[in-house]
Amino acid sequence: MKKLSIVLFVMFGAVLGSQAQVDSTAKKVGNKTAELTVKGKSAVVDEVYKDKVGAGGQSPIYIDHSSKYYYIDKKGKKVYVSKSSLKDKPKT
Repeated sequence: MKKLSIVLFVMFGAVLGSQAQVDSTAKKVGNKTAELTVKGKSAVVDEVYKDKVGAGGQSPIYIDHSSKYYYIDKKGKKVYVSKSSLKDKPKT
């Protein structure tokens, strides 16, 4: 009986561990999908500012219909930045 309870405990732990991994993977896939969707819409609807990058090197920078500058983060959210915080794109 003791061996059976140990085996069940180990199996239950493995199930919980694999569920956490599935949740993590699903969250990563969802974030990437959101990012690509928003970037696709922004590329069609808004103008791309080709000569500038964000303060942390974020690229591309978009200009919306209200002349506000933003980039898309890894979770698919628009992060608005001021024009003065933009830097010149490095030459490659």
